[in-house]
Amino acid sequence: MSTTAQQDAFGATTPDAGVDESTPVLNAVGGDWDDLVDEAAALHEERIVVNMGPQHPSTHGVLRLILELDGETVTEARAGIGYLHTGIEKNMEFRTWTQGVTFCTRMDYLMPTFNETAYCLAIEKALGITDQIPARASVIRVMMMELNRMGSHLVALATGGMEMGATTVMTIGFRERERILQVFEAVTGLRMNNAYVRPGGVAQDVPEGTTDQVREIIPELRRGLGELEALLNENPILKGRTVDVGYLDLTGCMALGITGPILRAAGLPYDLRKAEPYCGYETYEFDIPTRDSCDAYGRLRVRIDEMHQSLRIVEQCIERLDAEPGPVMVADKKIAWPAQLSVGSDGQGNSLDHIREIMGESMESLIHHFKLVTEGFRVPPGQTYAAVESPKGELGAHIVSDGATRPYRAHFRDPSFNNLQAVAVMAEGGSVADVIVAVASIDPVMGGVDR
Repeated sequence: MSTTAQQDAFGATTPDAGVDESTPVLNAVGGDWDDLVDEAAALHEERIVVNMGPQHPSTHGVLRLILELDGETVTEARAGIGYLHTGIEKNMEFRTWTQGVTFCTRMDYLMPTFNETAYCLAIEKALGITDQIPARASVIRVMMMELNRMGSHLVALATGGMEMGATTVMTIGFRERERILQVFEAVTGLRMNNAYVRPGGVAQDVPEGTTDQVREIIPELRRGLGELEALLNENPILKGRTVDVGYLDLTGCMALGITGPILRAAGLPYDLRKAEPYCGYETYEFDIPTRDSCDAYGRLRVRIDEMHQSLRIVEQCIERLDAEPGPVMVADKKIAWPAQLSVGSDGQGNSLDHIREIMGESMESLIHHFKLVTEGFRVPPGQTYAAVESPKGELGAHIVSDGATRPYRAHFRDPSFNNLQAVAVMAEGGSVADVIVAVASIDPVMGGVDR
């Protein structure tokens, strides 16, 4: 455009006061929205381009969907991300390896235990201590992950039901998740963003009475799942909204790198807990539920079936915790931080015995504790990748070390990021209402997508 005129926000041209004609004027404007509108106008067709989100109650956070409509039919759908970018991966480069757990637990905030475990497994692989992790620590990790899997799936069903108008599904889902969060709070001190899994094990052993508490909620969770199944499985209204909606077959899943319940609802029983076991999953008895409907209804049923399998695993975990006392952190004191935590009269904190030793009995212990907390441990140069089967699919952690006490680079393969590629395939050709169901069946969490 001319160097002596500018367009205002509404496209009107106004004189460019006080600007010399030889001075170039550069206007920075958004790209995709204007391009789509101009293209639609040039074709002289009755098409509408709609921004759904990023402030929309049915987009599971700040997800922006750019929809091109022909009447009520979606002819083109694209996902716009980046509205919840936190810089977590970059921030981890400026913290010690252990402190990084506090960052990554906040990525997908509905599955913090999985974020922490994938990150710590990668660090342990780099340190060469994978086989030295105490058995009790691995059992605790598995129990917490399976409870977390149920909590994530319950939110997926609850929010998906709410978006379709089934408020009872929402209240039941959050009621059952509350039982799980109470266990998390008892074990870690926090309901979310726990930072409980640490390199070398877990921050502290489960408090006395935890296995009894978990035993008590298992039948309650089973009863709640039964209520959800009675409401959902053969509900003709729900099936009318979900059967053949958001269709994505196995070929499409493989082409897009889709994992998790979406892949298993397309008929492939791929689960990292079986395919590439970690944390001793090969020693547990459980099945991999699948469906062959390739639609939103199949994904819902897969998630319900997976919760039943998670309960099976949790039952095996509490039996092992009762039978296998022992340490919950690797024996190497150069790595085992934070030092011995315990539950005292003041809640959760450092054990009094440990404080007595480092503050009054051993100067060497105090120096070691100070250096371990402030500097951290060193990880040999190199790079490793470790993956876990999260509620949404393969969650991988790729860490690069230059031999320092901080990551040179930490990068995560978050399944929500990959799975969101399927929005276009699932939504195009359907109605606007079907977009809501398709996105809900993907179950994306934008904290994991943007990082």
